[in-house]
Amino acid sequence: MTQPQLQSEPNAEKYMVDAIRLAMRNVRERRTWPFGAVLVRNGKVLAHAVNEVDALCDPTAHAEMQAVRIAAKAQGGTDLSGSVVYASGYPCPMCLTAMYLAGVKEVYYAYSNEDGEPHDLSAERGYLEIARPIEQREMPVRALPVRDEGEDLYEAWSRATR
Repeated sequence: MTQPQLQSEPNAEKYMVDAIRLAMRNVRERRTWPFGAVLVRNGKVLAHAVNEVDALCDPTAHAEMQAVRIAAKAQGGTDLSGSVVYASGYPCPMCLTAMYLAGVKEVYYAYSNEDGEPHDLSAERGYLEIARPIEQREMPVRALPVRDEGEDLYEAWSRATR
């Protein structure tokens, strides 16, 4: 079942072209990853970002993650509810999760995983890995339910945030 193209924003194509141009500049000037993102809310651009994984030596510095970080920092909080992200490429699971957590309401992408696959630029591997049962994943993720003496960590958090 395919999802309808909503494009409620009249400048959607402009924002997408901006994301692609950011990505192209990243390739041409920095000779690095071809990913750009624009984060918009209520017709106002909150962030422009590019993939900075190599520049920052940070595997989480994807364009979408950087856009979320920039927008959140600029507004002084992590609630980006109602915003839209325009990404040059299909978001990886990490970026998609960050956007869910921040309250992004829609994501548009220009290049699909199928477009990226011949260039080793597809995020599909991450989605396939996460979809596997936990015991079949390449990287083991195991519970080690140790607790420190004294106050329980999660109970302390609950009390501190009430």
